[in-house]
Amino acid sequence: MIILGIDPGIADTGYGVIKAAGQTCAAIAHGTIQTPANTPLPDRLKTLYDDLTQLISLHKPDAIAVEELFFAKNTKTAITVSHARGIILLAAKNAECAVREFTPLQIKQALVGYGRADKNQVQQMVKILLHLDTIPKPDDAADGLAIALCAAQTKKELSD
Repeated sequence: MIILGIDPGIADTGYGVIKAAGQTCAAIAHGTIQTPANTPLPDRLKTLYDDLTQLISLHKPDAIAVEELFFAKNTKTAITVSHARGIILLAAKNAECAVREFTPLQIKQALVGYGRADKNQVQQMVKILLHLDTIPKPDDAADGLAIALCAAQTKKELSD
């Protein structure tokens, strides 16, 4: 099963593509989709959609896993990232991929076994679980891989 994990953002959207077979997962690709800060929001969203549909077309994922938002304070950032999430969900639906959403707590719990794990602990587990030599960079790409791994760990849900 090919899983595309996505960490939504408007400036940087992290992604990670893994192949899950039984209890084994392997990294296929990871990176970020970036949009320039001085670009109007509709243009940034179009760039995100176009680049994401190219990724989906290239890797043909069986499922797309997206991190749910959690913002306690910055409403403006939450709204902007929500726009990006909408674009991500639209691209996934248009590609007829199964979509699963996970909270940061669920992702940390699946990878580390502790819902309040810090970023370094999650990144170390991504490195270990995918048998990588180093922690994937940038952080948003490592987060995309973590989200894909969370989906692989909960793949019973992916088949409904």
